Amino acid sequence: MNNQPRLTLHIPEPPARPGDHPDFGGMKLPKAGETMRPDVDAAEPTMRDMPFGLIRVLDDGHHAVGPWDPHLEADVLHQGLRAMMLTRAFDDRLFRAHRQGKTSFYMKSTGEEAIAVAQSLMLDARDMCFPTYRVLGWLMARHYPLLDLVNQIFSNAGDPLRGRQLPILYSARAYGFYSISGNLGSRFGHAVGWAMASAYKGDDRIALAYVGEGTTAEGGFHEALTFASVYRAPVILCVTNNQWAISSFSGIAGANETTFAAKALAYGIPGLRVDGNDFLAVWAATQWAAERARLNLGATLIELFTYRASGHSTADDPAKYRPADEALQWPLGDPIERLKEHLIARGEWDEERHAALQSALEDEVRAAVRAGEAIGTLGKSKPELGSMFEDVFKEPDWRVIEQRREMGV
Repeated sequence: MNNQPRLTLHIPEPPARPGDHPDFGGMKLPKAGETMRPDVDAAEPTMRDMPFGLIRVLDDGHHAVGPWDPHLEADVLHQGLRAMMLTRAFDDRLFRAHRQGKTSFYMKSTGEEAIAVAQSLMLDARDMCFPTYRVLGWLMARHYPLLDLVNQIFSNAGDPLRGRQLPILYSARAYGFYSISGNLGSRFGHAVGWAMASAYKGDDRIALAYVGEGTTAEGGFHEALTFASVYRAPVILCVTNNQWAISSFSGIAGANETTFAAKALAYGIPGLRVDGNDFLAVWAATQWAAERARLNLGATLIELFTYRASGHSTADDPAKYRPADEALQWPLGDPIERLKEHLIARGEWDEERHAALQSALEDEVRAAVRAGEAIGTLGKSKPELGSMFEDVFKEPDWRVIEQRREMGV
């Protein structure tokens, strides 16, 4: 008689579902300033504990502490705060535009603004970002025209991409912003290849790429890490762990077993785990990884530990799979509020100026949306028909020329 227990399949479950009280009790958060900072040129085997810590700079009193403090000037922090606030104001306005039927689709970055803004400001203008659809802050930090964003979202006659991308799948090469793809896993492979080409040519530019934690379960993620490791590609590979991949919680991708930063260990590259709601921590970790890449020491994998406060997209209702107030209970807070309070603690900001800036940014967004609406919203205005024949071939194929002639465009 077989006395062995019957096998059972383990199905990960989130700690709380709709109607439950949000539960982050099992989350272990090191204190701000507690995590060590290795030398930039340290050998990877000497830092294999890094993926299990959490780089934090801002403490509970909103002061910058510890070895990762980047000691940023106030004007840089003001730039960061403004770009983060502009991102949120734009998100809120365009989300409402979707509800009014003015566009077909939208995705918000709420709760993740510090990531894209800090990295955009920290990296060189000639470096290349391979983004996901939740890093609008990268463009905001580099002063990309708001009207171009609005026109792209409305897919109107002023769309700089001429209707060839879904709304919010931006492309802005001049701003170091590679074309967004809905297939997130492809970003890592493209970034590693771009970085390898930069090294092969003897250039000095590096690449940065994002995927969500859910994408780490896909093959493209591991293929990219292999190439990045073997060829010491000058690339920063970022996993934005915002706890939810659409409606699947991070445990489905392995968050309950280990950290996502720990995946770096199998490839022999450094892995950092960072408080993604701490502007200073994101800046410091990115700066460390960038310096390492520019020294020809290869890639770094960074897990940006954060929380997606809004739905995955306008097609998603998070109330169906998580507690309604879970975002408000996130232990690492709101990135905008934290940077604001840090500046106030330094004596370089106050609530009155913050409110004035908030109002000015909302006016700026409102004006851009009105200008876009004047050109046309979804279905009311379209790019010129003849543009479909352009930018496909460097030299137009004879069949394309003939088709265009037949259409009279």
